[in-house]
Amino acid sequence: MLLSCLLLGCSLGLVTYATPEAPAESVPSAAHTLVWGPGLETDIVLPARFFFIQAVDGSGRNLTSSPGEKTFDVKISSSTEQFARIWIQVLDRRDGSFLVRYRMYASYTDLHIQVLLKEKHVAMSPFILPGPVHHEGCDCPQPSGPAWESSMRCPVSFPQIELDLAAFPRVDPERNAREIPQRFGQRQSLCHYTVKDNKVYIKTMGEHVGFRIFMDALLLSLTRKVRVPDVEFFVNLGDWPLEKRQASDRLHPIFSWCGSNQTWDIVMPTYDLTESVLETMGRVSLDMMSVQSNTGVPWDQKNATAFWRGRDSRKERLELVKLSRTHPDVVDAAFTNFFFFKHDEALYGPLVKHVSFFDFFKYKYQINVDGTVAAYRLPYLLAGDSVVMKLDSGYYEHFYNELKPWTHYIPVRADLGDLLEKIQWAKDHDQEARDIGVAGQQFARNNLMGDRIFCYYYKLFEKYAELQVAEPTVRSGMTLVEQPSDDLFPCACQRRTVKDEL
Repeated sequence: MLLSCLLLGCSLGLVTYATPEAPAESVPSAAHTLVWGPGLETDIVLPARFFFIQAVDGSGRNLTSSPGEKTFDVKISSSTEQFARIWIQVLDRRDGSFLVRYRMYASYTDLHIQVLLKEKHVAMSPFILPGPVHHEGCDCPQPSGPAWESSMRCPVSFPQIELDLAAFPRVDPERNAREIPQRFGQRQSLCHYTVKDNKVYIKTMGEHVGFRIFMDALLLSLTRKVRVPDVEFFVNLGDWPLEKRQASDRLHPIFSWCGSNQTWDIVMPTYDLTESVLETMGRVSLDMMSVQSNTGVPWDQKNATAFWRGRDSRKERLELVKLSRTHPDVVDAAFTNFFFFKHDEALYGPLVKHVSFFDFFKYKYQINVDGTVAAYRLPYLLAGDSVVMKLDSGYYEHFYNELKPWTHYIPVRADLGDLLEKIQWAKDHDQEARDIGVAGQQFARNNLMGDRIFCYYYKLFEKYAELQVAEPTVRSGMTLVEQPSDDLFPCACQRRTVKDEL
């Protein structure tokens, strides 16, 4: 099974095997325990590489509870470096599996990854990654897009990309370059990007363009990994999608971090999720990996209350707090900040102290309600160990199309009219609610990790580039977005040949 995981690629979450669950007193076996994942492969370059360990006992049964967070020891070294600059974390997911992540700060001729259980090698350890093994900062793009997609095991397609691009059977860069700035450039904040010969060029429009840093960083990171097709596009830096759904021959493609049922914007992963991928094990503490090891107490020990914290960015949030006041034993909802409805603070206050996101998972039921647009916390709520109660919404993120109500989350009416009823249902059907929470968690593990986010962006640019009817151009006023320099640990770009791999 391990060999097939490595060669064919298992889903990047806890793999389900046709073996009985291990008794609570079972202990892991070094010979039977499984290790797999993209972090064991040379060509999958990510800001933080990662792989998985599934603890299995001597009878071949998967452990389903934690054998202890210090059970496995992971060591990573290079045969040519005495001290490798690699930060390693072994994250206990408390379900019998572990997520190992490591961030490289230099490139190496090879990597040796040891996974140890009481000083015994686990599975096929040591895993040897033939070099060169490049770190995130190394500017060494794979020249073949199909080869990169194959090594990354990207899906053939993403449903949301197919839906979004169906509205634009042809893309005219010349027309867009003339008309989009006239329509949106004065009142909105936009970035006009051209990727040409795998270099990134930009021109900004509007007053508030600070959020360009997220898109700049993503494009630079992606072009360090793979040669991106020549492509020219506009990115909306604001919260709200722009291109209204109305009959018009002036329909223009705008890339946004959020979509809506009333607009035609082309959706990308949110800037929040994008940054968390780029800065994993860096300057962010909330990311799709850290959540998996901070899911709180086991299900049967969680508080059977629906929980929410946030700011006053939507009327429905005011109604949620009001509902919490009349049913405090059922709903625990409060504001941590007032901004949009300051005149109502006396009605919906007082403010409460900020709660660590990881402490959300002390509660069984997580309420997800829109903010100014879609609530960008949903990926992290899904990755936790609770069940999400998601309000119906006209806004969506890039993955909502693949979520199924009553499978991955419990749906709630947008006006909160059935929230109490749904909470009571969850209490009366505890195992079913638990199963929905686990399915949502597995969806997040399989679809919202860093490798899938890079695949989504690349596939979006690839498919969009195919629709262009004119050559993308570095236009007047555009400037080059420079790759960051790495003076301490410069990278010599090298790629293995077929002969090297034989």
